[in-house]
Amino acid sequence: MAIFIETVLSGLMAGVMYALVALGFVLIFKASGIFNFAQGVMCLFAALTFAGIMEKTSVPWPIAFVLTVAVMVGVAWAVERFVLRHLVNQEPIILFMATIGLAYVLEGVGDIIWGSDVKVINIGLPSGAVDVLLDNFDIYLDKLEVFAALIAAVLVGFLAVFFQKTRIGRALRAVADDHQAALSVGISLQTIWVIVWSVAGFVALVAGIMWGAKSGVQFSLSLIALKALPVLILGGFTSIPGAIVGGLIIGVGEKLAEIYVGPMVGGAIENWFAYMLALAFLLFRPQGLFGEKIIERV
Repeated sequence: MAIFIETVLSGLMAGVMYALVALGFVLIFKASGIFNFAQGVMCLFAALTFAGIMEKTSVPWPIAFVLTVAVMVGVAWAVERFVLRHLVNQEPIILFMATIGLAYVLEGVGDIIWGSDVKVINIGLPSGAVDVLLDNFDIYLDKLEVFAALIAAVLVGFLAVFFQKTRIGRALRAVADDHQAALSVGISLQTIWVIVWSVAGFVALVAGIMWGAKSGVQFSLSLIALKALPVLILGGFTSIPGAIVGGLIIGVGEKLAEIYVGPMVGGAIENWFAYMLALAFLLFRPQGLFGEKIIERV
């Protein structure tokens, strides 16, 4: 029972981190209908910039964090100005291909500016294991995972409130529902796109710092976006609650599968369990748990 509880808690913490990465996809998809292939590279670029600023300037990490946020806002403005503005009303596949190109540009720029060496993020985050006594069971949890899960949960909650309660959040949802209707009531698509890409950049920065603090900032960090894809398929590409629930399901499911099913099939099931679960959802519920079912009449 102690192993089961420990596995579930570890899965929940990993799931929150997956949900945090998936949120970046959801934010941009809701506001512009674009599947942002570059979201994982944005996590890498933000983490590289943060670590690089601290390394080159020796400024305290809060200042480096603010400067990196400013850089990500600049990236959002550049994406809107030089990419999205020229692709309005284009086919979704064209926009998707544009984000693939953007991913390679950001990765290349990050490599040129900050180099390809693995960078360590040391901002005083807790490390090591913590022993928690839960109903007479000794549960061992990683301190960094617990802290990262708490930060991710706070950010997820903030974004949910932001989208539901604020004027900008309502404008973002209006743009997501109907671009032309939003334009007719005076909502600027260009401004909304800059805001939503800036928010997605901020989310990418937080996710990049948490993952980078755990395993170092290296170019394989961009691959965490691949783990967010099953989360999106489960939860739905247009649902913030779906990203959260999908992340938790994936996190807990892959940990339990590795512990209880992995020994029967030779192990390493954690690497592909999420994709098999996503495939099952694509077959039986392609819109996900909370996604909108789209019916096209021809």
